[in-house]
Amino acid sequence: MLADVGLVGFPNAGKSTLLSVVSAAKPRIDNYPFTTLTPNLGIVSYRDDKSFVMADIPGIIEGAAEGKGLGHRFLRHIERNSVLLFMIPADTGDIEKEYRILLDELRKYNPELLDKRRVMAISKCDLLDEELTDAMRPLLPGDIPVVFISAVSGSGISVLKDMLWRAINS
Repeated sequence: MLADVGLVGFPNAGKSTLLSVVSAAKPRIDNYPFTTLTPNLGIVSYRDDKSFVMADIPGIIEGAAEGKGLGHRFLRHIERNSVLLFMIPADTGDIEKEYRILLDELRKYNPELLDKRRVMAISKCDLLDEELTDAMRPLLPGDIPVVFISAVSGSGISVLKDMLWRAINS
């Protein structure tokens, strides 16, 4: 097992930023695709001196299951996590579509990956006001727990940790 939680998303979804905020890990963070080329691990402190391990997995692109963009090299790391945290940025045009693309890449690579517990974080929510957040809620996938987060402001991080802890221990 690589980690309790694996971060899954397209490049620049905020995966490395989240890991750097919730753990002592110091992954490289830049504003260009494929900054992360190998998994970064961090220990996330939780309540009552509990903790879990989170892995920042390199970004996945459409076609990864066919080997596009170092796809197989990146996808194999996802197999070694018990819970998958799908990270999709708030400024994405169609959150459900991006989620379905990611799921499809996992299914094509290894259908058993769809059996893993999943949680979704809408990252970069500091870009949204309450009205936009409320307007987005009906457009979110209904088959996965979702939380809006901002690693920059800290918004939603404690709720996310609670959701992940429940998923790890269910």
